[in-house]
Amino acid sequence: MARSHIAAALAVACLGILVTFHLISQFGLPSVGFFHFQQSSPEATASPNQVPFGPTASRPVKSEDDVSMYLLGTGKADITGPVVEINLMGYADPNQVGSGLRQRLYSRAFIVGDIDKEEERTLYLVLDTQSGDTAVRHGILEGLKELGPEYQVYGKSNVAVTGTHSHSGPGAWLNYLLPQITSKGFDAQSYRAIVDGALLSIKKAHEALAPGYLTVAETKIHGANINRSLYAYLANPEKERAKYQHDVDKTLTMLRFRRAEDGKDMGVLTWFPVHGTSMLGNNTLISGDNKGVAAMLFEKDMQSQGEGTEDFVAGFSQANVGDTSPNVLGAYCEDGSGEKCNFQDSTCGKGNKMCHGRGPMFRQKDQGASSCLEIGRRQYVGAKALYLSMTTNNVPIKGPVRSFHTYRDFSNMTIQHPNGSLVSTCPAALGYSFAAGTTDGPGAFDFKQNNTGSPDANPVWSVVRNFLREPSESQKACHAPKPILLDVGEIERPYLWTPDIVDIQVLRIGQLLIVVSPGEATTMAGRRWKESISHTASALALTSEADDENPPIVVLGGPANTYTHYIATEEEYNIQRYEGASTLYGPHTLNAYIGITTSLLPYLQT
Repeated sequence: MARSHIAAALAVACLGILVTFHLISQFGLPSVGFFHFQQSSPEATASPNQVPFGPTASRPVKSEDDVSMYLLGTGKADITGPVVEINLMGYADPNQVGSGLRQRLYSRAFIVGDIDKEEERTLYLVLDTQSGDTAVRHGILEGLKELGPEYQVYGKSNVAVTGTHSHSGPGAWLNYLLPQITSKGFDAQSYRAIVDGALLSIKKAHEALAPGYLTVAETKIHGANINRSLYAYLANPEKERAKYQHDVDKTLTMLRFRRAEDGKDMGVLTWFPVHGTSMLGNNTLISGDNKGVAAMLFEKDMQSQGEGTEDFVAGFSQANVGDTSPNVLGAYCEDGSGEKCNFQDSTCGKGNKMCHGRGPMFRQKDQGASSCLEIGRRQYVGAKALYLSMTTNNVPIKGPVRSFHTYRDFSNMTIQHPNGSLVSTCPAALGYSFAAGTTDGPGAFDFKQNNTGSPDANPVWSVVRNFLREPSESQKACHAPKPILLDVGEIERPYLWTPDIVDIQVLRIGQLLIVVSPGEATTMAGRRWKESISHTASALALTSEADDENPPIVVLGGPANTYTHYIATEEEYNIQRYEGASTLYGPHTLNAYIGITTSLLPYLQT
């Protein structure tokens, strides 16, 4: 679905005058080129990969002494699509319409396979888009079926579709109604460009498959991200916060793909959390934002130096991005005062409209382009230094290739709370602070962050809300202390506004575990999730079969597959800043994700 910041602008731009119905009455429902895919079933489909293909005689056989050899492939293809007269996806501003092209957008595909067991594959896509999406993933899976028998090895279980979270790409390609409101419907050309380009990148990666080796390493990237919701982050337990040096993750994790035949590197896949909001809300030129810059610089450098294969691919994937910002100088009031925004609710005076985060080159009046280049450059410089150090400083990946994927209905799921009690998720709803936006893209009117209990806003918004759907008392109680602005999970006309059936997926490559997150996990939410996966994997001795010296390495990638807005911790949720207000399924959303993924980890055993 549309990005969660779209939430901010969404409630701002669309909620203005009877939100949707005003826009629908003015522009009509999308009918030409319309696409909406409904998940078929919430039932579990967690299973290993399926359908072996092709002859095995020509493929090298992995010996017992060569446990770290894999079948590797990387590929890249253009997904740019229309660049003018189409709403940009991310800030949810219907007035932000494309006027041209700054940088082309790409899909980057990374395939890892077991040489001996051809059905065991993982396919990780990094798209220069706001997120992964239900309709896009469905289109890719259907397209793979049409590519022929040898592509049947790629399916629901092992295909992960992630977005770099750029806010500067064309929109109108998402599955659910909410993000379609600001884009005034669904655009088939925009959708097909992404799906067709992704399929081409997969085809290139598949055709490039060759035996090779994987190694992983980490580094710290400083000066490329800050926490934009520090007030909410500080609500997390002090003992928990004391375990970490920073209030955002500074770690960049790199997976290197090296071909065995000639020792050349085919690509790198990295994970690092920073929002794709360097380009500002007044930008109208299409680009891949700071992640797109980092990938471009890395690939051009490798090509100029001849260090890798001619078609070397650098993927810069997101991580626990939820409360991060590339506007690293902090948030200031653009009202002439020069003061910092209010710490608790990011307001200036009585409103938040003048509160803006500042990138490193904010004085350049170029819609954020200079800051975008600089934040991208900082990621590239750190990643390239890490890459060069991996000649002597790396951890070989060893062990089997596995994956699972399932669907779960998050609208009413009973789970066990860490304190032992039974709690439930809720039908999706967005709070008042969702409409306040963030310091990367503030909302309008009188909405503000840190809004709990009774809504602190003009009573007219309650009328607007109730016109769409008045939340029931049980829904209000389930989401408390979130004051509900949009009861999106219980509106089904003309079709679903947000997902209730959610993709759950984890990929395993040896001791590397990739949590594929549908939503934007905040810093601490991501840390808890990864820590839980690591502890459970260790308890199951999941990676000991590869090497007792190699404990699990856990990364989180997303937003992926089906976009579910945000995933905040319960403590952050109770503060109800933007991230908490945009956590769709209530205060226990994170616990639900953790509970499901850890319970399914046995599927990754051999």
